[in-house]
Order: sequence, then C-alpha cells, then structure tokens
Amino acid sequence: MKIKLYSGTRNASSWAMRAWLALKEAGVTFDEEIIDIRRPQRFPNLRRIATFSPPAQVPVLTVGDDVIFDSIAIMEFANEAANGRLLPEDRVARAQARALVGWQHAYLSGICSRISFESAFYPFKRPLSADEQQQCARLFDWLEHLLERYGGDFLFGTVSLADFALAPTVVRLTRHQVDLTNWPRSSAWARALLQHDHVSAWLAEADQLPHIWFDDYLAAGQEAQLRPDPRGKAACLAAA
Repeated sequence: MKIKLYSGTRNASSWAMRAWLALKEAGVTFDEEIIDIRRPQRFPNLRRIATFSPPAQVPVLTVGDDVIFDSIAIMEFANEAANGRLLPEDRVARAQARALVGWQHAYLSGICSRISFESAFYPFKRPLSADEQQQCARLFDWLEHLLERYGGDFLFGTVSLADFALAPTVVRLTRHQVDLTNWPRSSAWARALLQHDHVSAWLAEADQLPHIWFDDYLAAGQEAQLRPDPRGKAACLAAA
C-alpha cells in the first residue's frame, strides 16, 4: 500500500517536521511531497491540499486512498507501525508522554510567540527578553523533572513521540541561546535531540533555504542587540 506524506517548507513547517520525524524513526517507507507554504504561493498550494484534506493544511498522510490529516494522528500512526516503541511501555509514563504531545499541540507553540520557527534559521538572532526566558522556565522545570524521573538521554529514557513533538520548540529556543544553566539535564537532552540523525537531517535541509522574514521579529530598540548566529551564518538581518 502506497504511503505519501505531504510535508511543508523545511524552515517553516514545524508541524510537518514532527510527523516526518516520527515516520522516519518508525521506519515507515513513504513518498514525500514538500508543499511550499511561503506567501503568496501557500494559498493556491493549500487550496490543492483542500481537495482531499478538509483542514487544508500540512502535514497530511495518505495511506492508499485513506487520508490522515493531523500531525498527532500521523505520529500515532508511526508509533503503531513501530509496534508501540515510540511511546513508553509503562502506562503512566505513556500518558505523560501523550500529555506533553498534547501540550505542545494545544498551547506550547505559543511559548515566546515572537520567536517563530522561521526565525530559528535567521543568520542573526535577537536575544530572548526577560519575559521570554521566564516563559521558558515553566517548560524546562517540567522537563528537568521528567529527565530526573526516567533517566536516559531522552525524556522517557529512549526517544519517543514526546521528544519529537518538542523538537521544533527546542530548535527555535536553543538557536536563540536560551539560558539552560539551571536545567543541566534539559541542556544535555536538547543537545542529544538536536544531534539525533533525523532531526539533524531536517535541519541541514532547512538551513539551506531562503529566509522567511517577519516584520514583528524585533521589539522596539532591539536592532542594536542583534548577534551573529553561532553556527557562522554571514548574511545580515538588515539586508532582508
């Protein structure tokens, strides 16, 4: 049965990234069509998606003639394809992992709302504000607890849907040099996640794409606080 993932622009589609990571980790064989969701072409492109998927969004997974159109559903499909190994065996831990996935899906994408996924790939970054650092604290307090509770390199010991659900958030926060001094386990986890083969493969492609600029990225007076990306990008934000 043919399986196809309709994914999104690598440096813009964090939801597609989550689904893609889970499918790859599960060993699912699938074709992929990357849908360009940059403006203005996103509008006709997503209208085409709407002809077979009612939300008119990516990611979408087709399995034969059947359509799965939500990133969590696609991740759960991947977990079942992997005989459940992408969620913890323990019932409570499994529920906690799903709670993290749900938190990310429902609310956590709003953490540091001016720090979009797209901005993670800008050649120059602005520093996180004090308020943004405070927003991050609530997340990393909980992750630190989980990492102490379960041990291992990942949130529940081995890599799971919870890690992949949080991967785009980790990308955008760490690339803005979030201070994780008070959360050493979370700092080590973030490094391990970013070095994961599938995560690094996605990011390697995303880093080669044209930047998608947002006018509200900078707050008043922040132009003077821009700093080069530590990975050595040479372009300048002012040239956008």
